[in-house]
Amino acid sequence: MNRRVAGARVALLAFFLSLVSIGAAAGIPPVLPDGRMPSLAPVVKDVTPAVVNIAVLSGGDEPASPLLQDPFFRRFFELPEQSRPQVSAGSGVIIDADKGYVVTNYHVIRNAREVMVTLKDRRQYEARIVGADAGTDIALLQIKPEDLVAVHFGDSDQLDVGDFVLAIGNPFGLGQTVTSGIVSALGRTGLNIEGYEDFIQTDASINPGNSGGALINLRGELVGINTAIIGPAGGNVGIGFAIPAHMVQAVVAQLVRFGEVRRGRFGATAQDVTPDIARALGVSVHAGAVLVDVVTDAPAFKAGLRRGDVVVAVNGRSVRGSADLRNQLGLIPIGDTVELRYLRDGRTLTAQVRIDSPEAGLVSGRLAVPELAGARLGNAQQGGRPQAVAVVQVERGSAAWRYGLRAGDFIVAVNRRKVRTVKELASEMRASPRPVALNVVRGDFAITLMIRG
Repeated sequence: MNRRVAGARVALLAFFLSLVSIGAAAGIPPVLPDGRMPSLAPVVKDVTPAVVNIAVLSGGDEPASPLLQDPFFRRFFELPEQSRPQVSAGSGVIIDADKGYVVTNYHVIRNAREVMVTLKDRRQYEARIVGADAGTDIALLQIKPEDLVAVHFGDSDQLDVGDFVLAIGNPFGLGQTVTSGIVSALGRTGLNIEGYEDFIQTDASINPGNSGGALINLRGELVGINTAIIGPAGGNVGIGFAIPAHMVQAVVAQLVRFGEVRRGRFGATAQDVTPDIARALGVSVHAGAVLVDVVTDAPAFKAGLRRGDVVVAVNGRSVRGSADLRNQLGLIPIGDTVELRYLRDGRTLTAQVRIDSPEAGLVSGRLAVPELAGARLGNAQQGGRPQAVAVVQVERGSAAWRYGLRAGDFIVAVNRRKVRTVKELASEMRASPRPVALNVVRGDFAITLMIRG
């Protein structure tokens, strides 16, 4: 570096330091060259008409018979107390002005009887729930498309830690509020907030009521939907989380098409690539997901994938680890074909995997299990042999639902006695004293459900 360039850099640094010191001394930031004060107001002015307040009425269903409104008869017949109507508040974002689509969090509209959307200009519309997905905590509403303003999606994959962002929502039901901060971290998982986690962490103030609101970059693009905070006292402590835009878009596409997210079967389990695993497999990457089990005759197996393969990309998008692989595959609709790039023996290969229905490979169980009424069960097979009892579907509010059973679970044992078929499950349930411990595999975790019926 010559002296002239070095001198110019020193002079430029001194100039900026003088601006900072003058601004600090005066209590105001330095002005722009045209005399205006620096402001985020232009971005906010463009975006805030697309961010809405959501009021949800839930509970308080009227009983079918007027007689059951009498508390005496409810106690006599041991009926549960009537729930009183509850009103809660949240936020949402208009993503399609022509169709009136509003995206928000599933937990904002869960158990809703009525949903009312209020725009920035105070217009109010009753919303229709198009669809919802508890796994990603995303819901899609629709309101009357009258002179609406929508926000455009940004590319959340291009975010970097340190990027400036704005959070816009309805904290504590106060009304539309804008806060600012930076991206504190990316790809946060393991928080057990939702089933599919790939959060953007931010220090922009997010509080109760901000759920479903917008996380915006400085171009005014939607990069995330605010969904949760870590706050020991229930308020903001500078750790908030947003669902990234790429995940929101994938979920919304299925909600528009099906009214739900139809997740299929890949047929393999994976774990993160650690330095030790990378050395053992002879690969030079330190990101990706190594397959530790591939089910025979499952989609992954049919596509040529085997144990020890390291998946590094899905449809051209990099895979950071096993949770990221699960998230990406969990957003692929049943019947779609996905391209996986993977490493094997130092070579880079690709596989075309067609995602199957989760019921593929199951044999329907013919015996009823009264204690698990409301659950549709099947025999999960590997290599033509049953290995566990698969929970294909659970009716919401049923006995099985109340005990905690969910679609996608695998029942592997009753009181630690292994069961491989629905017939074995029914037999063990009849023979076991109450309560019964149901040993269940859910995703990557083993849990125990107590059945007292």
